[in-house]
Amino acid sequence: MDNGPITFQSQLQSLYLDHHGWLCGLLQRKLGNPNDATDLAHDIYLHLIQKGRIPPADESRCHLAQIAKGKVIDLLRRRRLEASYLESQAQQPEPRAQSEEARALVKEEIKGVDLALMGKSFKVRQALLLSRLNGMSYGDIAAELQVSVSSVEKYVALGLQACRRSVEAGMGPGACKQQPLIRVVEELS
Repeated sequence: MDNGPITFQSQLQSLYLDHHGWLCGLLQRKLGNPNDATDLAHDIYLHLIQKGRIPPADESRCHLAQIAKGKVIDLLRRRRLEASYLESQAQQPEPRAQSEEARALVKEEIKGVDLALMGKSFKVRQALLLSRLNGMSYGDIAAELQVSVSSVEKYVALGLQACRRSVEAGMGPGACKQQPLIRVVEELS
């Protein structure tokens, strides 16, 4: 008859009953917070369960203290990282919500760009959009489209010319708005 799981369970229970209060006190002194100390203490016992090995009784506190040291370092490192992330987010400008009118104007401008590029080849449209909307370099676009960089330069120039002609001819929604098509495309770059 296999008494392995029962032995492990009884060893874990004994370890918990004998050392949980001491471990929580140690962690509270290191962290200064009883809630964090309790959470980490339970994490330490979960760590032992996952390892499936309980230290010998005479080494229990030393073993628990060593695991606690690692868990405290991990917690403090994670908190520093979170604080750094939150600080960087706080320094970012607040995103401004666009009004419905502004969104409608942008949609019209995009439709105008689409109309201006409609007669152009796929590569001209794609090169212009990858360059201006996705911010890709000409080298990356060339690799994407499997063409030379000079071809990408030509495609982008042709796309911009088509947008400019559309604006100058009064075609497309950008011709009569405050923000012409060419400016929308250029702003997206």
